[in-house]
Amino acid sequence: MKRRTPEERYQYAIRKQQKALEEFAAHEIEWAGDLIAWYRLNKMEIPDDEYRACAFFINNEYLRKPGSLSLVYSMYLRCRRELPEVTKETAFDLLAFRYKSYAMVLKKGGYDG
Repeated sequence: MKRRTPEERYQYAIRKQQKALEEFAAHEIEWAGDLIAWYRLNKMEIPDDEYRACAFFINNEYLRKPGSLSLVYSMYLRCRRELPEVTKETAFDLLAFRYKSYAMVLKKGGYDG
């Protein structure tokens, strides 16, 4: 039986984390589009920081910036833990706040482009 190279062992060890990040990125791309559409439907101007975070997902910038998706994912987990439960009345505000938080963490991490 052939032994795995260190590279293959590493890839095997992180497969669950990669899958979680891929799923996170997929649903955040969808939510980013929804946030932009919500602002457009309400004829409101989207704030620059929220737009920057939406563009980060829609333009797949996380693929060109190693470590940025993990950083944003940690902020997502923190928001889920600390923010109140989502209701119909607060859904838009919480989504907007979450994307503001993403923009803040990207800027602090040096990934703001």
